[in-house]
Amino acid sequence: MIFKQEILKDSYAIKILAVDQGKTVGRLYLYILKNDLHKEPFGFLEDVFVDEEYRKQGIGSQLVQKGIKEAKKQGCYKLIGNSRASSEKVHLFYEKLGFKKHGYEFRIDM
Repeated sequence: MIFKQEILKDSYAIKILAVDQGKTVGRLYLYILKNDLHKEPFGFLEDVFVDEEYRKQGIGSQLVQKGIKEAKKQGCYKLIGNSRASSEKVHLFYEKLGFKKHGYEFRIDM
C-alpha cells in the first residue's frame, strides 16, 4: 500500500471582521474547501466570536449572514457551522439563522 499527499491549492480562507471605531469587536473565518466528491466547494465557519461587551447587539448574526453571503458568492454547495456539544446558546443561534443539526463532529486535540 502506498499513501500519497497532495496540497490543494484551490482551498483558502476568508476572514470577516466587525470593526467599531477602529477596534475589531468580532470575527469569523470562512474556509472554502474542495474535495473530489463535488464539483463545487463547501464552506466551513470557524472561530465565530464577538467581544463580550458587544454581544446581544446582532453583530454575531450579521457576521454569520455575511459569511453565508460570501459562501454563496464563492459557489459553495453547503456551509457548515460548528460549536461545542455543551453550547446550547450557540446551537440556538445557528438554528435561528437557518442551520440544521446534521451529524456529529469528532475531534482530536493536537
